[in-house]
Amino acid sequence: MSDSPHETLRADPDIGPLVEAHGELTLDPTPDLFERLVVSILRQQVSMASAAATRERLFDAVTVTPEGISDAADEVLRDAGLSRQKTRYVNAVADAFLEHGYAMESFADASDEEIREELTAITGVGDWTADMQLLFAFGREDVFPVGDLGIRKGFEAVVGDGYSRGEMREYAERWAPYRSYASLYLWRASEDIAESVEEVTED
Repeated sequence: MSDSPHETLRADPDIGPLVEAHGELTLDPTPDLFERLVVSILRQQVSMASAAATRERLFDAVTVTPEGISDAADEVLRDAGLSRQKTRYVNAVADAFLEHGYAMESFADASDEEIREELTAITGVGDWTADMQLLFAFGREDVFPVGDLGIRKGFEAVVGDGYSRGEMREYAERWAPYRSYASLYLWRASEDIAESVEEVTED
């Protein structure tokens, strides 16, 4: 195996040209798991522009911590642009963090699947949202978020269409153990992905 994700993927006929075109893309994990989870919930089933506007209003209105969200009246969250459903979801995440004392270090020794199982037990956190945490909170290197519309569009642009999600997962095994990096490139593989990458449907 090559020494780095980029060296490995440069040798791949699908991802290699994207590495050459976009340079060495990197994972940039966040230190704040709660904040990243809330942002992922805001991005469920909406465009990036809509999610960004709601994020700005929410962060202006409340302190985005488990305590801050839990203490905020639902009306404040709704006024920031959260739907009734997402208001329930962010409160469920806050409750789970307060109950379990979750933090990044809580999952330091956990496998990807253990983290996914723990997070998806929280109301409003499905497979896509858990995958976003594995990628962008924990910086795990071998995640393939097939539930993401941008990934599916990028895969179609690079590999071809007609693949089921199961077939996509099977095909993506050739990019292991660096499927997270392959995903970063797939997100950039189609010109129209930038506006739709966060438009997802939770499983």
